Formats: sequence, structure tokens, C-alpha cells
Amino acid sequence: RFTSPHPHDFTDDVIAAMAQTPNVMHQLHMPLQSGSDDVLKRMRRSYRKDKYLGIISRVREAMPDAAITTDIIVGFPGETEEDFEHTLDVVRRARFASCFTFQYSKRPGTPAADMPGQIAPEIVRERYQRLAELAESVAWEENQAQVGRRLEVLVAEGEGRKDDQTLRMSGRAPDNRLVHFAAVADRPGDVVSVEVTYAAPHHLVADNVIAVRR
Repeated sequence: RFTSPHPHDFTDDVIAAMAQTPNVMHQLHMPLQSGSDDVLKRMRRSYRKDKYLGIISRVREAMPDAAITTDIIVGFPGETEEDFEHTLDVVRRARFASCFTFQYSKRPGTPAADMPGQIAPEIVRERYQRLAELAESVAWEENQAQVGRRLEVLVAEGEGRKDDQTLRMSGRAPDNRLVHFAAVADRPGDVVSVEVTYAAPHHLVADNVIAVRR
């Protein structure tokens, strides 16, 4: 899995190599941090909103089944409501499979700690909640599109916290989505083929195992 490339280095030839190499999974973690060009500039990021969305668009074109995840920080110094709306816009358009969201907190000794425009904690929390709700909704819609698909799942140990109680096993699909399925006599490291029957925002469920490859 090719994880967390910097947008500056994720060029078209890298996308093509990722799409054409059989043993590279179609899963990508592409940190966004903010959808606002002004905030990205203050963060000293070298990319901007349109460049980021352009990369996502080219990834989707080359790998329509790709699952893309990201990191987002809410409440960076100077972030306005308009800046925050730009972040929400990127989440809607990029269709992330999952977002790792964080509330900015002042850390002594960092450049951001001395920046003007520190955001009140209650505003940061309110924006964070709105972002989390949107990200959850988008992730649920993206997972719903997986229902009915046949997936190969790498059986893993410890992925499903309730596997013992529910008599199920768990593993990861090629795009890194978590999949729970009915317990069979398979072991971690085996690959099982399943048909997805149910989707939640953060996992998929398959009722039966169709085939096993060891």
C-alpha cells in the first residue's frame, strides 16, 4: 500500500505506475489538512485546493475503485468560516472513504502558536462536529456503493474487536476497507472471496465466503 505521498510529488507518472502495477493496492492516503488556499499558505504547504482536487480527479480516472483517505485540521489560526467552507467543499467533491480529523490546539514552541487569529475553542469544536458529520455521511455513501460487489479479503487477526462474540472473522479488502464475514476455517494470511451484503460508514459485512485462497 502506497501511503501518505506529498501532493507535490504525486505526479501523473506515479499515478500511472500505481494503476498499472498488480501488487500495488488501489488505496491512497493523501493528507489535505485544509481546503482553504489561505490556510494552506499559512501552514506553509506547497499545494493549493485546485491542485489537490486535480490529483484526486486523475487518481479516480486511472483507478475508479480507489479508496482515498485524508487528514484534516480544523481551527488553524486565522481560519474563517469561509475558509472552513472550502474544506467542507473538498470533502464533498473528493468523496473520501475516511477522514482523520483533528482539532487544532496551541503547542508552545511551534510557529502556529505565535500566529495572530487564534480561534476560540468553542468555534473549533463546532466546526469539528460539522466536519465529522459530513465526513461520516460521505464515507457511508461510498461504502454503500460496495454492496453487491465481490471482494478478495486478506484475513487478519485482531481487526474485528467483536469477532469472538459475533462468530465472525475480519480482514482487509484491497482498498484497505475493513470487512467482517461469517467465521470459516481460515487463518490470518489466507485470502477469501466474499460478496458484500451490508455497509456501515467504517466497515463492510459479507454473509458468506465464496472461495478461499491460501
